[in-house]
Amino acid sequence: MSASHSPQLKYMSLGVLVVQTTSLVLTMRYSRTLKEDGPRYLASSAVVSAEVLKIFACTLLVFREQNFSLRGLNRLLKEEVVNKPMETMKLAIPAGIYTLQNNLLYVALSNLDAATYQVTYQLKILTTALFSVSMLGKRLGLYQWLSLLILMAGVALVQWPTDSVSGTKQEPLTAGSQLVGVMAVLTACLSSGFAGVYFEKILKQTKQSVWVRNIQLGVFGFAFGLMGMLVYDGQKVRELGMFQGYNGVTCTVVVLQALGGLVIAAVIKYADNILKGFATSLSIIMSTLISYFWLEDFDPTSVFFLGAMLVIAATFLYGYERKSVVSTIKV
Repeated sequence: MSASHSPQLKYMSLGVLVVQTTSLVLTMRYSRTLKEDGPRYLASSAVVSAEVLKIFACTLLVFREQNFSLRGLNRLLKEEVVNKPMETMKLAIPAGIYTLQNNLLYVALSNLDAATYQVTYQLKILTTALFSVSMLGKRLGLYQWLSLLILMAGVALVQWPTDSVSGTKQEPLTAGSQLVGVMAVLTACLSSGFAGVYFEKILKQTKQSVWVRNIQLGVFGFAFGLMGMLVYDGQKVRELGMFQGYNGVTCTVVVLQALGGLVIAAVIKYADNILKGFATSLSIIMSTLISYFWLEDFDPTSVFFLGAMLVIAATFLYGYERKSVVSTIKV
């Protein structure tokens, strides 16, 4: 019975990964380009709201692990968070970097179309791999190093300047805004790689629940995000409030950003590397199609398609695991 359900779970995981990855990027891009009469929502406010929602969701998951016992929840959080201040403080570094990264994603999608962002953001595979080698001592195989070279070539082609005139209905992006968007994505890739590997190292050093760790991350993320909001948007918050410009699309972005990582963590055990490659590839393709036909802010070129194909191929190649020669000639 379990074997018959296994393919269904895999395809369900594929669907969830594709929908989450694609919908977050597209709704975030749409929310940053939507023309409204009132003020646009503050990206710093959305980041803070997402951290609060993530803390709430992780607390519910820990509550469920404690068999819905408030006493058990209180005891666990006191033992693992309050009584271990040094362990908790270790999460301040990745939390601060993740907060920076989340703000950078809003900057990137305010200045780049969703398709270009999706492809360029795959450079996080490169940064994660390099930090894994340097910080965790991991060894990469020939296929993985080759995939990283293909990945860099693909992203370079996607960012290759073209002289084609955009026929989209929205105002074309200026070279300056595109440069800001690209720099934001590259910085986000760098921060994502370091914070992800640092968080993985912490998880391997302790036996703490991943949901408890995410609560700790969320608390620090909320504190850093709140400070950032008050420093950069303090005047706007005092004038019109923290939730100025919020609407249904904004709330959707906040929910997707808060719960996206938790959803992936929940389904990833059913998805192998090939499946994750399919999810990334489908997400890039869907983002390209929707950016062109719905958002109408993207005019693809042959160079872009070549670069996107290289990035998709590199994603598959990086997740490829060479099978043992012994097992293939076994009689």
